[in-house]
Amino acid sequence: MAMAARLLRTTEVASRFLSASHGLVQRAAYTAGGIVDVGQPTPQSHPELLADGEITPGITNEEYISRRKKLLEVLPERSLAIIASADQQMMTDVVPYPFRQNGDYLYITGCTQPGGVAVLSEETGLCMFMPDTNKEDVVWQGQTAGVEAAVDFFKADKAFPLSQMQKILPELIERSKGVYHNVKTASSYKNLDAFRRASLNNKVKDLTNYTDELRWVKSKSEIKLMRESASIVSQSLLQTMLLSMTHREESQLAAKIEYECKMRGAQRMAFHPVVGGGANGSIIHYSRNDRNIKTGDLLLMDVGCEYHGYLSDLTRTWPPCGRFSPAQEELYSLILETNKECIKLCKPGTSINEIHNHSVKLLIKGFQELGILEKGKLIQYNYLNPTAIGHSLGMDIHDSMTLPKDKPLEPGVVITIEPGVYIPAAPVLNERAPGRYRGMGIRIEDEVLVTDDGHEVLTASVPKEVSHLTTLMSMGSGRVGGDPSSAPDARELRAACS
Repeated sequence: MAMAARLLRTTEVASRFLSASHGLVQRAAYTAGGIVDVGQPTPQSHPELLADGEITPGITNEEYISRRKKLLEVLPERSLAIIASADQQMMTDVVPYPFRQNGDYLYITGCTQPGGVAVLSEETGLCMFMPDTNKEDVVWQGQTAGVEAAVDFFKADKAFPLSQMQKILPELIERSKGVYHNVKTASSYKNLDAFRRASLNNKVKDLTNYTDELRWVKSKSEIKLMRESASIVSQSLLQTMLLSMTHREESQLAAKIEYECKMRGAQRMAFHPVVGGGANGSIIHYSRNDRNIKTGDLLLMDVGCEYHGYLSDLTRTWPPCGRFSPAQEELYSLILETNKECIKLCKPGTSINEIHNHSVKLLIKGFQELGILEKGKLIQYNYLNPTAIGHSLGMDIHDSMTLPKDKPLEPGVVITIEPGVYIPAAPVLNERAPGRYRGMGIRIEDEVLVTDDGHEVLTASVPKEVSHLTTLMSMGSGRVGGDPSSAPDARELRAACS
């Protein structure tokens, strides 16, 4: 009886808040030609991007609702999930950094805007607490989604202004048996006394263990978006590779890849492009991109883009001058062979761990044959390649990372295969590479979709064979960027590589 009374009081309070909030949103909503602006594209405002019934391009409201049902099915009984959006980070007091949504919040709600908190339980369904806005906010930032958009567009079961969260959420927390939240996203709900008590009583746990499982296998709609993301970055890198023949500044090539990706429909880069010429390629997450690439050096580019919430990840290493030196080709051929052999293992039932272990065996054998790794001193391997063979990929560049690496691959999983070797110009601790390999960083990374009977390489259109790369570079001479008449002749560039 007491429980029923508390639930009735909460429902009555919620109804009053919902009614009041609807009135506020209706007064603030911006319309143009009958189209309501909810702060992000809709089928009505952007028919070129979204079909009817889609919340984000390619993903329907039915799919979002299905995701919520699946999450509730895997959570323990009487659980409450709290999923906060990412915060808007500021450069200065009034100038924001570009915003990117938290993956779990986007996966569950479809809302690409900052400031909200979503709550999910069997009792409430999806309840969204939406940021309070005023006329001044709209003038400076444009319209944002409110309570009305949460119900009508994002298909929430209930919605309230964020300012009411401290009155409504505590009772939901207290009635739950366990509270699951995305721990890495800061939000004001963590300051609530009810949340703190739940935490002290060990009722609070990480939601990521459950959302990572759901996000591991991609739906047909997600795979379509990931194919397009991979296609965009592949085409863009090809254009950048051609430009590298005549433009040798890392910054110019970083600008080129971003330009090409956005011109093809990407919203942003998946991460800051890695453009490492020569020894800079041996720095795994090199990001300065501020050096000139010397004639005869290899160039390593690790790039990816985001297409409506889904990311791509691709690396190629090549000689911008058009030809590998003998030492470069020896080392490159080993990495290429490892890349191809590991891709062959990508199929249902195999795990990332198995593929990684196979890559280590191949690379150790190859390094020993080249005289880079001493027999009996396998600890030196970690100085040559401290990275794993790959990772899962999706709405985040390292997706579903809480899942064990020995989890069997399934159809619909997307992973990267990226063997590499990183030899700095000067020796590091126990690393003993011969001088002819000094200052080399080589990585070959492909994006691989696991299928029912094997795999599909989503980045297969970008050359990686030695003969294909040298042919591509000869095509690039005098044909990309600037005045073709002033570009060096391909024969002159090859001579400069000698």
